[in-house]
Amino acid sequence: MSASQTVRKQQHGKKSSQIGIVLSAVFLAYLGQTTLNPVIAPLSREVGLAEWQIGLTISVAAVMVVLTSQSWGRRSQSWGRKPVLVAALGTCAVTMAFFALIAALGMRGALSGTPLFFLFVLTRGLIFGAALAAILPTAQAYVADVTSNEGERVRGMAGVGASQGTASIAGSLVGGLLSGISLMVSVDMVPVFLLAGLLVVIFALRREESAELVAEPTHVRPSDPRVWPFLVAGFGMFTSLGLIQVVTGFLVQDRLHLDANTTGLVTGGALLAAGVGMVLAQSVIVPRSTWSPPTLLRVGSFTGAVGFALLAVNGGAVSLVVAVTVIGAGVGIAMPGYTAGPTLLMSREEQGGLAGLIGATNGLTYVVSPTAGTAMYGLSPILPIIVGGAILLLVFVFVLVHRGLRRAPAGAAETADGDEPVPVGVRLDGGELERVRGCGPQDTQVVLDGGQVDHRA
Repeated sequence: MSASQTVRKQQHGKKSSQIGIVLSAVFLAYLGQTTLNPVIAPLSREVGLAEWQIGLTISVAAVMVVLTSQSWGRRSQSWGRKPVLVAALGTCAVTMAFFALIAALGMRGALSGTPLFFLFVLTRGLIFGAALAAILPTAQAYVADVTSNEGERVRGMAGVGASQGTASIAGSLVGGLLSGISLMVSVDMVPVFLLAGLLVVIFALRREESAELVAEPTHVRPSDPRVWPFLVAGFGMFTSLGLIQVVTGFLVQDRLHLDANTTGLVTGGALLAAGVGMVLAQSVIVPRSTWSPPTLLRVGSFTGAVGFALLAVNGGAVSLVVAVTVIGAGVGIAMPGYTAGPTLLMSREEQGGLAGLIGATNGLTYVVSPTAGTAMYGLSPILPIIVGGAILLLVFVFVLVHRGLRRAPAGAAETADGDEPVPVGVRLDGGELERVRGCGPQDTQVVLDGGQVDHRA
């Protein structure tokens, strides 16, 4: 092994360890967020807020994710991952500490009505939503920056998704168990987990050298032909997931004829099963497969549609749990295809903007799905199931027939002989992928549908 190869191997090892630290930060951030989920509804009733008020609070947070994600993604490249994560996690921890104080005052009757509602929206909605929006784009942009081929990229993005999914499972369990002691114990633990994530980043994450930063990250348009097909697929996928998440509790109670307490327990178990399916898909199935991003999207969307078909049949509790598990697994398989696919077509300067755009798309689905899902369920309990399954089938057909998604994108960072990245040309018309060696180190040639060549720097 030559000296240069040895140096590159050492650098790769350092980058891999840093990915693990970033994934730990993702886990702890979302552990904090999801620990609150099991208790937010009963908490709102204990402090005298209406259901629509807590729903609006959560929707405001989703809107802030949509509005700020792309900016955070670009800042992660120009400022560096560590400063962005420190700022985001620090803001989240302080904000949720204030939220816990506000909730405690509400529980004691010292704060109520409009002032309490305003402070809920300000802390859990506006500020927390805007800060949390930085976490996933930063992690995804970092993975895209340090991985050098399609397989590494897919596994890295699957790791980001698995970290978030595992946090969702753990948060639901921790929040539910702690609520058995007191609602406020669960609320008080949220800033603790966020603080733990902050400390991990401060003491373990290496700060990039100035040469590793991107001074002027490129703004990525949603209409970019390399991006929009993946965004369409991702929006459909997460919209379907959101529809079923919001109506699962109603399905459990109405189909099984349970009281409120038992409904909460069974619903929690069903959502836990969906999370387990998602995590297993991203941590076991995807890393062991050799599927390209488009193949992951096709397999995942079809699997999810099968889960919706199973859910349409009222076969009791076991049938319901199996159905949502299959849906979770399908989304878990598709997700790395959605997040990794477009990164393989973008230059390094575009990765932050792209990661933010993906985060904004995800946030938009959680603005739309809760309202749409509950409205459809009010018309007919079967309607959100039919619509969710139909959307996933449409995603499957779209990925199958779209010319830019018929075959795997070649990584813009794909290496030759283990050396420096080799720029590649990417055909979006379904033709063969072609290596291009005549462009600069950050250039990508894109052959559009009409056959003309678009040089992108």
